[in-house]
Amino acid sequence: MLRALLLVLLSSVCAPSIAATVAPVLVLGDSLSAAYGLAPNEGWVTLLSQRLQAAKPARAVVNASISGETSAGGLARLPPLLSQHKPAVVIVELGANDGLRGLPLTEVRTNLSKILADVRNAGAKGVLIGIELPVNYGPQYRDGLRSLYRGLATEFNVPLLPFLLEGVALDPALMQDDGLHPKAPAQARVLQNVWDVLGPVVGTLSDAH
Repeated sequence: MLRALLLVLLSSVCAPSIAATVAPVLVLGDSLSAAYGLAPNEGWVTLLSQRLQAAKPARAVVNASISGETSAGGLARLPPLLSQHKPAVVIVELGANDGLRGLPLTEVRTNLSKILADVRNAGAKGVLIGIELPVNYGPQYRDGLRSLYRGLATEFNVPLLPFLLEGVALDPALMQDDGLHPKAPAQARVLQNVWDVLGPVVGTLSDAH
């Protein structure tokens, strides 16, 4: 009886804690991250989740992306997400719908700035993802949006992916009929674009091996 009790006690001390968890990656995005027009398991965020689940330590991905989301909507939803999930990294992929609606860039910048400030204040690392608008929006607005992302990345010292759909958007075979959202075969390339900036961030986390 005593021997059995000692074995139980030793196993409880030596075995890793099942309750121990690793802080997740949170994705705050729009339809480009919400797998619009695809099966839910085909989007780049799901592919990211599969990659991080296979890593050591395994890390969860929380996809808080909503089709049609704006920077204002993301800002409003972020505080409870930070409180609930306590992420290690927050990927911010917003601004496309603001741009498509022609909203003032000063408003977009203010919202994204507050989002990045909230992420920093929560002790998480931010990753900023930019988007390009169709050429009919004119060079002034399009250049302004590019400058907005660059300026925020510098101000908050966060990695920037200038264009999520780099290598995808100009290939009709990889884009859905609306010309805005990539097809399933393009998602691996989209993930690689993200991973180029996200991978080094994940590698610096204190709970990464």
